[in-house]
Amino acid sequence: MKSPQRTSRPLALAVAALVGLPLALSGCGSSTAASSSETVTELSVMDYYNNEPDKSFIGDALTKCGTQLGVTVKRETVPGKSLISKVLQQSSSKTLPDVLMLDNPDLQQIAATGALAPLADFKVSTENFAEGVLSAGTYKDKVYGLAPTVNTIALFYNKDILAKAGVTPPTTWDELKDASAKLTAGDQYGLAFNANPTYEGTWQFLPVMWSNGGDEKKIDTKETEQALQLWTDLVKSGSVSSSALNWTQADVKDQFLAGKAAMMVNGPWQIPALDKQPTLQYGVVKIPVREAGQTSVAPLGGEVWTVPQTGNKARQAKAAEMVACLNSDENQLAMATARNTIPSKTTLSDKFASDNPKLATFTELIKTARARTGQLGEEWPAQATKIYTAIQTSLTGNASPADALKQAQGQ
Repeated sequence: MKSPQRTSRPLALAVAALVGLPLALSGCGSSTAASSSETVTELSVMDYYNNEPDKSFIGDALTKCGTQLGVTVKRETVPGKSLISKVLQQSSSKTLPDVLMLDNPDLQQIAATGALAPLADFKVSTENFAEGVLSAGTYKDKVYGLAPTVNTIALFYNKDILAKAGVTPPTTWDELKDASAKLTAGDQYGLAFNANPTYEGTWQFLPVMWSNGGDEKKIDTKETEQALQLWTDLVKSGSVSSSALNWTQADVKDQFLAGKAAMMVNGPWQIPALDKQPTLQYGVVKIPVREAGQTSVAPLGGEVWTVPQTGNKARQAKAAEMVACLNSDENQLAMATARNTIPSKTTLSDKFASDNPKLATFTELIKTARARTGQLGEEWPAQATKIYTAIQTSLTGNASPADALKQAQGQ
């Protein structure tokens, strides 16, 4: 996904309320289970790719797989902010689609309701997928969803601005602070990132937190405090605009495009916009770590495709074939290339990075990228809220990083 999951608190609670009702959801779809020998000629699909160009890219992949499987695809696209509420409504009315796309952090919550079928029931292969990708699609040791392509975030830098200032791309926090200070002049900031009070703010902070050994289960630790101190120092020193407290990732991209930020934290989905400005020469490196030798760990973004519990075994089996088709080597490479995302299978990494050098850094990061729900499952949204709350508290100067994290953890 281009940005992290945005399930609101009320929706998260609504999902939790359904956890105790798996039997009510297990018969979603057809009221009578169909024979596995039934001939399936149509599959209903629901996703949130309702904007171009992704709408067409995903539509083409679905149509291609439908042709291979001998079925017509009846597709419905809905706005991302409406998907989860619609899934819950369809669960209760037993009208879930045959194939359902979910933002990967949402899978745990939906799987917990009993609305999804384990892919192992249909012998869908999970071999060669990056560990973080499988973790994102897993609930209670069973894989319920697979992502054909994924994304993450890294550090973009303006080659011309850095060269003029005699600055090389930073690899450690000290180098990042030093470079950001040297690159700050007039209306140009050294660095831009998103620290707004949403899951996006948490998402952009995770690389410095995780790479330093911070843990989302308990955020008032020395490791996470050090990471938040870095973010705070960059804003207090003026190397990062205080507007970062409200910026979205799109805003960060706009600052970089306008030459008002020499470096930015962002994802590969911004590459098409950057490439439309031919005078912009940019590079991409991993987000710096505190000390040389630490592993850069980034959050995993992307959507998983699942098979809902519709009660029609024949349609579920065909839906599982659709999920497998979308995740074939050929389709992963095609979709990743078209969408500036990364194939989920590590066996495709070398070829993809070679063919798409601008995505090479992201491809390398995916090998160690972590699913946001990997440790906390459906409890992730609540903790993500604590993280961005602490960021806001510290960056606005209302508390020290240590106190901000302690206050948020205790909420």
